[in-house]
Amino acid sequence: MISVKEARAFILSHFAPLEVERVDLLDALDRVLAEDIVSPINVPPHNNSAMDGYAVRAEDIQGASKTSPVRLKVIADLGAGYLPSVRVEPGTAIRIMTGAVAPPGADTVVRFEDTSEAVAEKASGRGSGTVEILTAPERGSNVRLAGEDIRANQMILGRGVTLRPSEIGLLASVGAGKVAVHRRPRVAILATGDELVPIDAPLTEGKIRNSNEYSNAAAVIKAGGIPIRLGIARDNIEDLTRKIREGVEAGADLLITSAGVSVGDYDIVKDVLNAEGAMHFWQVNMKPGKPLAFGMVGKTPLLGLPGNPVSAIVSFETFARPAILTMLGKTKFARPCVEAVLLEGSENTAGRLNFIRVHVSRNSGGEYTARTTGEQGSGILTSIARANGLLEMPPEVKEYHVGDRVKITMLDYPEES
Repeated sequence: MISVKEARAFILSHFAPLEVERVDLLDALDRVLAEDIVSPINVPPHNNSAMDGYAVRAEDIQGASKTSPVRLKVIADLGAGYLPSVRVEPGTAIRIMTGAVAPPGADTVVRFEDTSEAVAEKASGRGSGTVEILTAPERGSNVRLAGEDIRANQMILGRGVTLRPSEIGLLASVGAGKVAVHRRPRVAILATGDELVPIDAPLTEGKIRNSNEYSNAAAVIKAGGIPIRLGIARDNIEDLTRKIREGVEAGADLLITSAGVSVGDYDIVKDVLNAEGAMHFWQVNMKPGKPLAFGMVGKTPLLGLPGNPVSAIVSFETFARPAILTMLGKTKFARPCVEAVLLEGSENTAGRLNFIRVHVSRNSGGEYTARTTGEQGSGILTSIARANGLLEMPPEVKEYHVGDRVKITMLDYPEES
């Protein structure tokens, strides 16, 4: 039986970043840049004011203070987006808004708060012919210089970068309306089993609703892929073969099935894999999720997940998510980890890598603590729904005790009040 580490490495060896496409900027969010971006312009493109205030000459306001203010003639009012029409000459000032182009002759901006405009009894401000300067900031204060953030011909982002909202804003600032990224993988989702019915169908005796299709499709979306929902394949070779061929013909980059990979008489995914392509392994040394098939249907990889819902979710997290991220061009898959104090003990009697579902929170002292989410059976879907982390118990570890400090892999980092 193959180890988790060996299985993941073997699976990922069958995947590579997908081809590149050029997309609108917002469509590139959370995707991997496939080109270097060089700015054609300076950002900001001109010297501008960093504050609302008055553009002045530093030499005109030397020694200014509240007890000895300097009075200047206000010759213009300048808003952002407009060009100055006059020059700041000795003894004058221009009232200026944040982001407005610094007028010629001025080398400093004095904040409104440091002028008579902020002093009610002075009764001066917009429309006044003069302003009193109540402080003497250093030359260049509150002025942003052209190219202060980005220089023309500077590379601002390199290929391989995952585009977050901040990178999207950076690209917008240099006019990159379209960018080259790796396309999203198309992942075909197929549930198998005579016991399954669609979620909107009546639940008759002996049947269960097809939850795996939805959890797997949602996980594909969250990882950045595009799910192709194939529905339900019944427990016979013909129906399963037809559905798998349908996924291949739909252009899937990965086929994911759930159930049909164990050792029962009706677990036929392995048979179809062998008939349609080649199966490489079908058991992994982990709990939950021991039954796991991987093979190729032609040139399309197929990952056969277990049918139990928790097993399917944990197996997707362990194997399918890294494969999808690889196709997106990402190279780092590890979730963030925290060290937490166990509030409950856990046993590992299976001799396998055991994934314990836990909920992590902070205590009053700011320390992370973790407790299990109840019954850990592979069919207890509520146990994974309540979990925000996974405690991995190696095969050689038989027990964790209350108070042990352990590493938890976080599935989510919920906001804290």
